[in-house]
Amino acid sequence: MARLQLSKSALHREEQRLSTFSRVLPSLDLKRRQLMAERGKARRRLAETREAIEALLREVGAAVPMLANRNVDLDGLARVTDVSLASENVVGTRLPKLEAVAIETHRYANLGTPHWVDRVLEALRRMIELRIRAQVEERRLALLEQAVKKVTQRVNLFEKVLIPTARANIKKIHIVLGDAERAAVVTSKLAKAKQLARAAS
Repeated sequence: MARLQLSKSALHREEQRLSTFSRVLPSLDLKRRQLMAERGKARRRLAETREAIEALLREVGAAVPMLANRNVDLDGLARVTDVSLASENVVGTRLPKLEAVAIETHRYANLGTPHWVDRVLEALRRMIELRIRAQVEERRLALLEQAVKKVTQRVNLFEKVLIPTARANIKKIHIVLGDAERAAVVTSKLAKAKQLARAAS
């Protein structure tokens, strides 16, 4: 760390730094609060999606108990062919956003397949989409967590290190300059008193 200069130019520099830090801190704090609000929304959305997955599992388990029948081949009934993602800028953080999920269904014979397979296929499509949505939401939440952590570190740096250090430096320089000024006044008075004493004698 550079040694603090105790001069008027150093005082001016420290005052400018303090002014800059004080201007930047509120916008950083606002960004942190906005990111925290977005993180809260992302957590709620992810919880809702996970609950929808659990609800669908319960619904299918109750409505289609025939799924336990291993004689009906359901392998390859549906598969994901495309996942369309967009990028969204939220308070300076790039986040993924699910646009669409393309699911291809396997054709099966209506007459040779039990009637409940249609219901299973629809539930399977919904489950695939919900699971992909949950993955995207988990990624969004992780990115928001990182962004909140990073901006919180910056806010703490300004609040707990940079601003207090600049204030302490300004105070120190003021004290030293004030002492030097008083010393100069005293020296000048002593010199004047000596001149007057010499002139009187």
